[in-house]
Amino acid sequence: MKILIAASEMAPFAKTGGLGDVVAALPRALARLGHEVKTVIPRYSVIDENVHPLQSLEWSLEVPAERRLIPTALAVHRSRRPAMESYFVDNEEYFDRRSLYQDPKTGTDYPDNDERFIFFSRAVLETVKKIDWRPDIVHVHDWQAGLVPVYLKTIYARDPFFGGTRSVFTIHNLAYQGMFNAARYGKLSLPDDLFKPLAPFEFFGKVNFLKAAIAYADKITTVSPRYACEVQSSAELGCGLQDVLRGRGADLAGILNGVDYGIWSPSRDKNIPYHYHVNNLSGKRMNKVELLGSARIPFREKTPLIGMISRLVDQKGCDLVAQAAERLLTLNVQMIILGNGEESYHRLFSSLQKKYPDRLRTYLVFDDTLAHRIEAGADMFLMPSRFEPCGLNQMYSLKYGTVPIVREVGGLADTVADYDPATGTGTGFVFQDYTPEAMLEAVSRAVDLFAHKRRWTKLMKAGMRQDFSWDRSAVKYVQLYEQLKQT
Repeated sequence: MKILIAASEMAPFAKTGGLGDVVAALPRALARLGHEVKTVIPRYSVIDENVHPLQSLEWSLEVPAERRLIPTALAVHRSRRPAMESYFVDNEEYFDRRSLYQDPKTGTDYPDNDERFIFFSRAVLETVKKIDWRPDIVHVHDWQAGLVPVYLKTIYARDPFFGGTRSVFTIHNLAYQGMFNAARYGKLSLPDDLFKPLAPFEFFGKVNFLKAAIAYADKITTVSPRYACEVQSSAELGCGLQDVLRGRGADLAGILNGVDYGIWSPSRDKNIPYHYHVNNLSGKRMNKVELLGSARIPFREKTPLIGMISRLVDQKGCDLVAQAAERLLTLNVQMIILGNGEESYHRLFSSLQKKYPDRLRTYLVFDDTLAHRIEAGADMFLMPSRFEPCGLNQMYSLKYGTVPIVREVGGLADTVADYDPATGTGTGFVFQDYTPEAMLEAVSRAVDLFAHKRRWTKLMKAGMRQDFSWDRSAVKYVQLYEQLKQT
């Protein structure tokens, strides 16, 4: 099949989170299965083209958006193994900015994000027409590319070029919907009746790109089976769109994200000082010593190190950590936190670090290399999320023998099995209630088991033997694509 994947980010070129990892790994897995895959993302100025060189194409295209034709340049990156082309939509007005979605000066979304991704969605479709490459499947991710299925069935509905093209829309996090004031609807160049009450774009008087994508995509997926059920079950987890999603329930599937073990594996990770594997764990201890040394925290043989890599926001359970912090740090633990987010959490974790300098180190940045080192050096990994569509770090942690402590929600519930002391089975520690007490109880269980070296090592190895590779997930996507081709 010819498969086009479009999204607002893709590692290693431009990434803010798990979306970038998925959009990098899924196309490679599909190509390994023998399919012809191309990707399209914006050519942001933040892409370091000294490290990731792009080839500017000599020809350009004109993208119809905002009732005008916008001259647009294109660039391409070609990879050999597997063979794949990635196209980059180049427009200085929309993508020559210091970050992808938010103005660093204000910490708020760019006010023209709707215009930027209206333009991008039209550019995706114009790009494949320009290169004369007809996709069987257009697979788009999150609201920023969610207009592509909409335009396929409206403006491009009678375009013979897309006559056999079907669309898949993947929701990575329903909390981010692409909502804009009603006055902005005209920028979409679509009929007014699509914004009347209960129409595809209308959501409590606002324009909602994600709701429209759900209405128009041929198939919808979420990034874990559990999350596909959760988003239809309640207003909290459905973020107000639970009825819309239930209405498309027959076309909604949950496919778990995978892990690129070529990048995230302790036996080959280029970002960690010492390699190790399930049959020789000696490098694990050396990575811990190295990590603690760089964090200026004393190494203690019998004290477990908890890692946490997260956006510092309530969704990720930071409110639980804040409420339990004093009790948590009086346990026999040390902790390293990596991430940034809400200023209140920055202040809290900085003050706790001053109070517990031999137990806590906080890095209020995004640092991919350090993320790898924490996965390799920590003994445990804490993910107490309020909701978690999939989560990748718990799967990374399993591979690195870093035992996850997670809440039973979304993809965390799909990937981590609670440790059973009676049978010695499980891969981590799981709690249900969203309370600091439930989280602390799970941490305490982990700390208690850590003192029993043989049982702890067995638990580590059980996690390391789990297989969450993209190859398995890609097969499920191919099955979904094949269903669509037959319609």
